[in-house]
Amino acid sequence: MPDQLVNRRPEVPASRLIAEMVPPPRFGQVSFDSYIPDPAQPSQRHAVATLDAFAQTVAPAQRGRRRWFGLRPGASAGGTADETRPGVYLDGGFGVGKTHLLASLWHAADVPAEQKTFCTFVELTNLVGALGFGSTVQALSERRLVCIDEFELDDPGDTVLISTLLTRLVEAGVKLAATSNTLPDKLGEGRFAAEDFLREIQALSARFAVLRIDGEDYRHRGLPDAPPPLSDDEVTRLADDGLGRVADGGHERLADERPSGTGTATLDDFDALCAHLATVHPSRYGPMLDGVSRVHLRGVRTIDDQNVALRLVVLADRLYDRDVPVVSSGVPLDRLFTDDLLKGGYRKKYFRAVSRLVALARDGGDTARP
Repeated sequence: MPDQLVNRRPEVPASRLIAEMVPPPRFGQVSFDSYIPDPAQPSQRHAVATLDAFAQTVAPAQRGRRRWFGLRPGASAGGTADETRPGVYLDGGFGVGKTHLLASLWHAADVPAEQKTFCTFVELTNLVGALGFGSTVQALSERRLVCIDEFELDDPGDTVLISTLLTRLVEAGVKLAATSNTLPDKLGEGRFAAEDFLREIQALSARFAVLRIDGEDYRHRGLPDAPPPLSDDEVTRLADDGLGRVADGGHERLADERPSGTGTATLDDFDALCAHLATVHPSRYGPMLDGVSRVHLRGVRTIDDQNVALRLVVLADRLYDRDVPVVSSGVPLDRLFTDDLLKGGYRKKYFRAVSRLVALARDGGDTARP
């Protein structure tokens, strides 16, 4: 009988939260050299060069200085560097390689791992909840570099909290780097009354120099569409026997022979999983996937509830981080969210989730049919 995600309710101690703030497995070995810029997008080559130079400034000798490497606001291809900002903010659409570049920066910074942190925005806010604000400031102030992936402001509380936190870190001389699909001065737009928190948003924006990265979604550049969903019976069979053939570098091999496939397969009904996600804090979705090699979902349907949709976004991100293939029945994964959601304030999150899930479905989607 396959394992089920709905039976997993991980408890994560604060010590693990801090220890695991490193690039996730998918980005555990990346570098600036392994990032392949699109020849048609000079901003991508510029980003590599700029971040490589930024990495060279992250060193113990810099602590206590009040001048930092940065970019002029709005710098892009052909821009020049100065030392006016404490951090760099990678802005661009989904699938242009922002997380790859952020992880490459973390790896390139020549300081011990315990002096640099890599986390998602959700993980950062959860750390504050687990440790308390003062303890979080103390712990992160000892870092030389803090990288924040998927930087988003979903509510006013996050805006004030993160603005104050980053201010304290900057005062301690910590370098900052972040990725987002939204320009810093537009954070929160369409989600809450951002104009009421303009001071905090402007303060956040002032911490970063913006590095724009243009391009199309590399996950689907020249690749076929996601495979059509299987039937419920096929999904169940594949979860039961752990077999089936998946695409891997242009070749087919048994799913449990893939390098990332050491672990257990899970099988869940989609609605039951959605209900379960509501009972688990999003920061624990990653630990919920510990040891999982492939996820099987029966009865995927289009979601019109924003709360459910946002939880699925976080799950999609954690599946992608861990390179866990997805096999599903029901509607195709590119129809996971309604048109209304895809037009709303969180549309960039939803498009990113669809992009990542389609990539994972492709990993598990060339499954041999009987």
